[in-house]
Formats: sequence, C-alpha cells, structure tokens
Amino acid sequence: MRKNVETFIACNAEYKDARIVLFGAPFDSTTSYRPGARFGSAAIRHESYGLETYSPYLDRDLEDIAVFDSGDIELPMGSAEMALDALSERTAEILDDGKVPFMLGGEHLVTLGAFREVQKRYTDIHIIHFDAHADLRDDYLGVKLSHACVMRRCHELIGDGKIHQFGIRSGERAEFEWAKSGHTDFHPLNLDGVSAVVDQLEKTEVPVYLTVDLDVLDPSVFPGTGTPEAGGVSFNELREALMTVCSRLNIVGLDVNELAPTLDPTGVSTAVAGKLVREIVLRL
Repeated sequence: MRKNVETFIACNAEYKDARIVLFGAPFDSTTSYRPGARFGSAAIRHESYGLETYSPYLDRDLEDIAVFDSGDIELPMGSAEMALDALSERTAEILDDGKVPFMLGGEHLVTLGAFREVQKRYTDIHIIHFDAHADLRDDYLGVKLSHACVMRRCHELIGDGKIHQFGIRSGERAEFEWAKSGHTDFHPLNLDGVSAVVDQLEKTEVPVYLTVDLDVLDPSVFPGTGTPEAGGVSFNELREALMTVCSRLNIVGLDVNELAPTLDPTGVSTAVAGKLVREIVLRL
C-alpha cells in the first residue's frame, strides 16, 4: 500500500511502521438533502496544513507517532453496494496487517462498508455513535442502503444493546420508539451518559467501533454538512467525549464523516473536522 501524495499533516509514516491507517471514502450518492460530503476527506487532508501537529489539549504531537495515510479510495458513485465492497476490502487489508483502520467520509453510509469487515473479526463488538440523526430507518424511500439507514444495517449484524447512540435530535417517531424499546442504548439530545457507558465497556474490555457524524455539532460550529440540525453540541463537548472514549476503550476501527466542505465557504467546518481528527489520532 502506498501513501497518498498529500497526507493529513505529519501522517506520512511508512505503512509497515504505522499502527493507525487513514483512508478516505469520497461517497455521497445516497445523500437525501444537500450533497457534497464526497469532498470531505480530501478537504480534511488538504486543509490540515493549517493546523499545528502539536495538541496543547493532550501535550502530544503528530510528529512523535507513526500514522499512514493511504488517500482516498476511487469509488463507483452509481452503486452503493460496490462502494461499500471497496471500503470493506481496504478495511480488511488494514486489519489483516494488525493495524487500526480510520476512515474519513463521505456520507454516513460508508460506515457500513468498514464495519462489516471489522465485525467479521470481532463478533462481540460494540458501536459508539455520535450523530444528530438516529439513522435507524429500515429504508428511506424504499432504499435500504442509505445514510438514513446505516445504524439499522449495523444493528442487523450485532443485535440489540450493542449500539450506544449520543446526541440524536432528529428522526422519525418510529426510529425513536424503536431505539427506546431496547434495540439500541439510546441517549438522545446531548452527550450525557458517555462516561457511564465507557465505564461499562471498559470493565468488559470489549472491542469498540467508533463512528462520528460531525453533524452532532451545532450548526453554529459546523455548518458545512448535508443535514444540519439546530441544538447540537459544542466543539469542546464533543472533543472531551471523544477523548474519554478513545483513551479508555479498545477502539479497533473508526470513522469521521459528513463534512461537506463546499457548503461552508469560510472553511471553518473543515478546520473543525481536521482538528478533531488530529485529537482522535493522538488519543488512540
């Protein structure tokens, strides 16, 4: 596997030396409102050079760790299933080499491609899910492979009680009722409960997949996303929750998704996404 010509800042180690491997999933073919997330991974990578490699929050520096950035995967925009297969293939290669796959989206459906492969290797896996939307519809306008259905598809792989959802503030009534009936561990509206869930999962030492839909952030912080929802969390609230998750749990795969950079010409949303990626990488 060759490193990308342009990498996320300081993530230019050789593949053999890296524990964490970044790859981009430039796909937004099932976006239901405003498109543009296909450009998110490349924008995060390009704009990362506006960041410092050093994190004053963590007193850690990207220059001191080995991370490999393999760039964006070329995905067929007309076929969600073929795109998911390509993402599964890249994830499998990374896992087979004993490394942690870190995918940059892309719309949220891309999570399913990576998670399918992670779940094959870790059958007792749990998911921690930060999002504004439940993503628990059985289908969206008759389509089962949709960003609005991605957590429902993941649930079909691992069953009840293993998806821990935070920040959800939008969805159909049926999605909320389905989640609250015990199918997921549901913490709507805010990030309350993250520490308690981490306490529980840390004791059992189960493997965890982390998926972060950046629209969990308030649109005043992060307007560059396909389906903005008022009432979200702040940058520091999300950062602190992510640091708790990443420092204490066995993260075996993860993704950050739903930046649509063209929807925020100020570039602020891209800068926010890049800074969160930096913090996550340094905390893993």
